[in-house]
Formats: sequence, structure tokens, C-alpha cells
Amino acid sequence: MADTTGHPTEPGVAPATNPPPRRASWRHIGPGVVVAATGVGAGDLVATLIAGSSFGYTLLWAAVVGCLVKISLAEAAGRWHLSTGRTLFDGWSSLGRWTTWFFAVYVVVWGFVYGAAAMSSSALPLQAMFPDVMDLKWWAVACGLSGLVFVWFNRYAVFEKVMTVLVGVMFVVTVYLAVRVTPHLPEALAGLLPVLPDEKDSVLNTLGLIGGVGGTITLAAYGYWVNAKGWTDTGWMKVMRFDNRVAYATTGVFVIAMLFVGAELLHSANVAIASGDKGLIQLGDILEAEYGSATATFFLIGFFATSYTSLIGVWHGVSLMFADFVARLRPGTEARGEAVASGARERSWPFRAYLLWLTFPPVVLLFQNQPFRLIIVYGVLGAAFLPFLAGTLLWLLNSARTPREWRNGPLSNAMLALAGLLFLVLCVQQIRDQPWSDFF
Repeated sequence: MADTTGHPTEPGVAPATNPPPRRASWRHIGPGVVVAATGVGAGDLVATLIAGSSFGYTLLWAAVVGCLVKISLAEAAGRWHLSTGRTLFDGWSSLGRWTTWFFAVYVVVWGFVYGAAAMSSSALPLQAMFPDVMDLKWWAVACGLSGLVFVWFNRYAVFEKVMTVLVGVMFVVTVYLAVRVTPHLPEALAGLLPVLPDEKDSVLNTLGLIGGVGGTITLAAYGYWVNAKGWTDTGWMKVMRFDNRVAYATTGVFVIAMLFVGAELLHSANVAIASGDKGLIQLGDILEAEYGSATATFFLIGFFATSYTSLIGVWHGVSLMFADFVARLRPGTEARGEAVASGARERSWPFRAYLLWLTFPPVVLLFQNQPFRLIIVYGVLGAAFLPFLAGTLLWLLNSARTPREWRNGPLSNAMLALAGLLFLVLCVQQIRDQPWSDFF
């Protein structure tokens, strides 16, 4: 399918040649697969595993609610792009210069720290499978460089196909593990009832699980991937909504499958694993002891697919956002409200500059202790992004900036308000938990 997204009035850019279909079908999905693959990282799987190991099936309903919340956010981002013909950053910039300053600080600090985290996460399963080939740090560098080369030299169409293959690997591995541990379906169904565990801090643990399902900034990138697919106007709205639902149904399968594994393999045996990506390495050891080396290796392949899709997804999607951000700061380079061809944006120097920023400066963090103050700033900015996204989408989609037909209805407003409140609570908790006394 063509990846041209030029606005018909934009000089030098051919109009999109793929007319919208009469109805949505499976053969049209694509950006949803990309956002699902990018949004579900190793950290999300560990968080779900820990929830299953700590509370059994009790918080299964929270994982489902998390998917519904993220559906509303991604749908709103896609609806903005299709109904207005403007990018999300163009919408943000119309709300005031404060959005520009927030995004500028966020995208620089977040990208620097996330680059190192994504490379390390992708390297862990490779080092576990091939321990004698090279050190973990060099595996991490290799993952970052391969992601850079892949995104640099390929356009969206190829990128989407590779992500689809890796999502297939993730799907097969997680479903296989869920079946392998033989879940107790009556208990799982009981877990769909909204009940809180009796343990201390159960409310925060529940909110954390809801908020941790399926991505942060990648939700904002969804609209850019929608345009990159060639979906440029409201004729594609039904397709986008179907694609988005498929995305978070897929995400739901991933997290529910891992919660099953946590509930059956860890909770029943009273086994605890570490938070963070290393918890998945521990799970690999447990799977090997319980089911043999073949199952453990199969899991590590899925672990790598999960981590690497997050790496290349961010390398591509956030670089598209950064390219748009820079274009809006340069008067005369892009008419307000006009879209730019995806291929042109992927070839632009801001896109490639951010690719380099995600890849090379973070290597410094791989070879030394991470700067303490930078990590605190990263944590705070990361926690603040989703309240920012939910709040600004509520603002944009209830204002005259959006055509009346495509403004929020009661359900959209309720879901975005719920998302904003949820993420604001988590943001305040994250800020409160930072060791500020050591910062100064």
C-alpha cells in the first residue's frame, strides 16, 4: 500500500493514491500492529508478571481496563490527524508555547535515557542465549546500531512488515507460555470482577498495572503512523478505529498471557522475581528448570522480539514526531495544517538527527553508571507525559480546532478524563517517590 501522505495542495508532493475502502477489514490493519508492538516492552511484561505472581488472577480486570484506556488515547490521536489534516504537534503548538517547551525538554532527556534502556533490554536475551559471544554492553551497542541502520535505510512499508513478523513471534510465544502453564480458567474469569487485593498499596499497584499497559509516547506517535500508512482523511476513520481496536486486543492478549504465567508459575509456587528487564531472565531460568531448555530458549526469542520491536518502533515513531516538531519551529518550511509526505519526513535531517541522538549518546550510559539526577528528571518527565497527552487531546477534540462532526462524544470525553485522572495520580506518586533529598 502506498505510503504517500502529501496534502493535495502541497507543492511538489503527489496526492495519496489509495482511496479509502468502503468498510474496514483485516487486510488494512498496520499502524495498530506497530503501536501494539512498540508499546508493549519488556518492562510491561515484567510488571504484569509481578502482578500475577503477587495477586494471582485478582487484577486481571485491571489489565483489561488498561487496554480500554489506551484504546481511547490512541483513537483520539488518530482521529485528530484524520479529521483535521494536521499533526498532533501542530495541534499542541496551537495551545501555546508551553507545549513546545515541555515537548522539547521531554524528547531530549527521554530519548537520551530511553536509548540506553532499549538497547540494554534488547541485549539481555541475546546475551542469555549466546553468553560466550560478547559482553552485554556490546550486544546492546549492536542492537542500537542495527536499529539505526534499519530505520535509516527503510521506509514505513518495510518497517511495518518487519514489525508484523516480530509481533507474530511475540504472540505465538506468549500464548504458548500461557497454555503451557495450564491456567485455571474459572479463577481467571473471576479475576474479571473489579476487586482490589487486601495487601498494602493495592490501589497504587492496580493503577500502575492499568497505566502500564501499552505504551506512553508511542500513543502520540500512532497518528503519525496512520499518516505514514497513507490514511490522510476522514474516509479512513472506520479503518483507523478498527485498526486501533485490533492493536489493543493484541496488547490485551500479551499482558493477559503473561499474567497467567505469573499467576500459575510464580504465584502458586510463591516465587518472586526482580522488577525490570532482568526479571525476564529469571523467568527464563524458571522455565528451563520447569519445562526444559527448549521452552526457555523459545521464551528468550519472544523476549528479544518484545524488546527489539520497542526499540525500532521508538527509533521510527518518535523520530517522525521530532521531525514534525522541528518543522513547526522553522517558519515557512511547512504550511500550517498541511501534511508532509511520510517518505519526505523519513529522509529529513531532523528525523535522522534524532535517530543518531537515540543511538550514540546513550552508549555513554551503557559503559558507566547512569547519572543520578538525569534519571530522576527522566522519571518525572515520563510520568508527566500521559497526563499531558490526555489533557491536550481533551482540549483539542472539544474545541473549534476539530470539525464538529469529529469532536468528542460523551464516551470519548469520559475515557480521556479517566485516563487523565489516572495518569495524574500516577505522576504525582512517581514525583513523590523520587529521592529528592539526594538530588540537591
